[in-house]
Amino acid sequence: MLFVGLGNPGSQYEKNRHNVGFMAVSRIVENHNFSPWKNKFQGSISNGLLRNQKIIILKPNTFMNLSGQSVGEVIRFYKIPSSKVIVFHDEIDFPLGKLKFKSGGGHAGHNGLRSISEHIGSDYIRVRIGVGHPGNKNAVANYVLGDFSKVEQETITQILEVISTEAPDLTLENVTDFGKSMSEKIQKNTSKDKVIKKEIVDNSKRVVEDTKRSSLQKLLDRFK
Repeated sequence: MLFVGLGNPGSQYEKNRHNVGFMAVSRIVENHNFSPWKNKFQGSISNGLLRNQKIIILKPNTFMNLSGQSVGEVIRFYKIPSSKVIVFHDEIDFPLGKLKFKSGGGHAGHNGLRSISEHIGSDYIRVRIGVGHPGNKNAVANYVLGDFSKVEQETITQILEVISTEAPDLTLENVTDFGKSMSEKIQKNTSKDKVIKKEIVDNSKRVVEDTKRSSLQKLLDRFK
């Protein structure tokens, strides 16, 4: 199985919103004692075990728009089917921190996904990590190539930690169990917090007002 984190190489891009895919796989490598990074296949490669299954992790060093070149080399060498490729990437159509999973489909204008689909087809899984939208389509390029603010970074750090903790479930046959296990873990951890919540239903919209909410409870909201 191959995990791919999308981003741009170089220290000037390290904290960019566009590099949240790099951040996600780097956290998995760090937390699960994967091998040191090696430069290979036009990218940085690490490998390790999750649930006793060998996982290869790739950060393409081709820059975002050519990510598919690196991914294509890896799957051809290791004979990995595209259905066993999981790509972590930024999603501007989701609010900051929202996480969703998608198998197959189009690239929705994401240049990294476009390149990967050109090289291996579209039958791969995407882990879409919300980074928010600037509100103006003309500002998108500068927005995604900008760094997370201090407040945004706190949220993303929590998201990345949960992704890493629950990463072994990405090896399950039903990848949706990954999202389920994350939500359950967050809910379990927040059950110990003293939270007073008032729910109001207005025009079929659920509004939650908390007088005290933990950081993990706020994170849970992003998976609903």
